[in-house]
Amino acid sequence: MRTTRVFVDLPLAAGVRVALPDDAANHLVRVLRMQEGDACVLFNGDGREFPATLLAANKRGVEAEVGAPRDVGNESPLRLALVQGIARGEKMDLILQKATELGIAAVHPVQSDRSEVKLDAERAAKRLAHWRCVVVSACEQSGRARVPEVFAAQPLQAALTGLDAQAAKFLLDPEATTSIATIEALRGDVVLAIGPEGGWSDRDRQALHGAGFVGLRLGPRILRTETAGLAAIAAMQARFGDLR
Repeated sequence: MRTTRVFVDLPLAAGVRVALPDDAANHLVRVLRMQEGDACVLFNGDGREFPATLLAANKRGVEAEVGAPRDVGNESPLRLALVQGIARGEKMDLILQKATELGIAAVHPVQSDRSEVKLDAERAAKRLAHWRCVVVSACEQSGRARVPEVFAAQPLQAALTGLDAQAAKFLLDPEATTSIATIEALRGDVVLAIGPEGGWSDRDRQALHGAGFVGLRLGPRILRTETAGLAAIAAMQARFGDLR
């Protein structure tokens, strides 16, 4: 039987008794109906997971005894980041969830000229909290013990200035001559840029090219924003990562 994995933003060490945060406690006890003595696995994003046993599960809270840690070691050798034009509603959730399952290391949500989603400061903060929950849930399900970083939404140009200057950077373009099959090798960090539903504008493309992005062809068809990044991540992981 599969053991339930739960992310907790707490220091974890063998032999320690910890009070679980409300969200983790509610999920274990109210949703999964777990009881005292039941086993689960805790992780906090440091690359390890900790077997744990529930010691108390009542209205006053949920406590667990932490066991000896084990290294998970399922992170891809290819460190991929996604510059993603913000998509509407469930599309963005799908992108974040599946990109996490495929091994993405970081996501930079960006607002561009043709973005259909406009976020003020309050909405942006709420969306960021929601997106991070989506990524955590995907880590719980997929067995990852390192949580991809989701950055706050910002204008494209601002996001580009914060990227690693040494990273290999690619912009999906069905007319490009470079393809994943023709790339000889990739080492270090890699960044993929995916436009929103309306695509990148000419000004967006100029900014991307100015930041060192080169065109990358991923087949002859134009893909939707919720398909393009996931297909590119999977293809790169198959060629240079750990999808073998």
